[in-house]
Amino acid sequence: MAAAGGDAGRRAGRAGEMFRALSHRNFRLFWAGAFLSNSGTWMQTVAQSWLVLQLTNSAFWLGVDTFAATVPGLLLTLPAGVFADQLDRKRLLLLAQVGAGASALTLAALVRAGVVGEAADVWMILLLSFVTGCCFSVAGPSYQAITVDLVERHDLANAIALSSVQFHFSRVVGPLLAGLAMGLVGVAGCFLLNGLSFVAIIVALSLVRMPARPGAPGVPAKAGSPKGVRSLLRDLAGGFRYMRGHQMVRLLLVCSTAVSLFGAPYLVLVPLFAKNIYGWGEAGLSLLMGTAGAGALAGSLMLAYLGDFRRKGWFALASSFAGGASIVGFGTASSPALAVPLLFCVGFTMVSFFAVSNTLLQQLVSDEMRGRVMSMWILTFIGTMPVGSFLAGAAAERFGPQPTLAACGLVVALFAVVTGALNPRLRGL
Repeated sequence: MAAAGGDAGRRAGRAGEMFRALSHRNFRLFWAGAFLSNSGTWMQTVAQSWLVLQLTNSAFWLGVDTFAATVPGLLLTLPAGVFADQLDRKRLLLLAQVGAGASALTLAALVRAGVVGEAADVWMILLLSFVTGCCFSVAGPSYQAITVDLVERHDLANAIALSSVQFHFSRVVGPLLAGLAMGLVGVAGCFLLNGLSFVAIIVALSLVRMPARPGAPGVPAKAGSPKGVRSLLRDLAGGFRYMRGHQMVRLLLVCSTAVSLFGAPYLVLVPLFAKNIYGWGEAGLSLLMGTAGAGALAGSLMLAYLGDFRRKGWFALASSFAGGASIVGFGTASSPALAVPLLFCVGFTMVSFFAVSNTLLQQLVSDEMRGRVMSMWILTFIGTMPVGSFLAGAAAERFGPQPTLAACGLVVALFAVVTGALNPRLRGL
């Protein structure tokens, strides 16, 4: 009885610690603002995919749209990592949110005015996707690195888990709102609501009080000191030297690259499953996207509950293997009744892998290199998503979405097995 009571007490204590990072005012403000903004972004993601599919009825153009949104990361993410280490992260984030919000409002106006209404008009959607991608690429490293500025160091793992909860909770709410909004106010209304949602993160960031210590993360040691191209390149080279000199950092980045390249394309092909395979409309697409988001949310909550647990390396490898297997299952499922639960598993396992990898990297790197290493981590999926999305869209156009997705999932699962077998130090992290 005493042992049972002790176990129950430990579980209750762990559950009570799930949300401790929210006790920090700055993190609480940022968390709430980011949740509202990300919900709007996911709403637009669903509505925009549906609009492109309605205009073109093409898997290829779905892939091109995702390519346009993510290709800026290839050029901008690494320099943005240097900026996150050397400049004011809060200011960078504010400017990027203003730009992304303006892009969403522009698309809303074009669709509402009827300027975008035919297949030949898809280029305007692609152009605004590119602009939004530029804003998110500049913001990404600062978004990841700013967490350490908002909480005490011992709450960092919990804050990362709760940031994942926030993001993936928005993956549930956003698609569900998109399904409702497309029926009530159309796709233009979804874009308008997304543009307005950026007000939340802009206000939250304006209220956040960043550390003012000289040399603190995100605060320049010498305010206003200019950074030339030569200095930028030198800082980038320093980041690469740091990565090469730390084997586990390098290996985690390689794992993230492989999982992103072959795992993330499932998001691109989901609209095809909804429209062409299951014969569903907007509500069906919202259901599928929301199901993946619900799985990701469940995985994030589990990680917040577990806290700073041991054997994260094993957990990351197991999650990537299970994610690949779930993608294979979803791609080959014979009916929606089988596919929808498997899509939940895809969301659960994918977020488990990326959140734990993020935590491991944040705990391994030094503060002065945090922005640059996190920019490399972001580049592993932002940089591979254009390639993976384009190839997946082209392959689905030729071979169909089901065999394409099954092949992608098989690669992820096999990569996890081989990597785990060859790297005992990674298993021991």
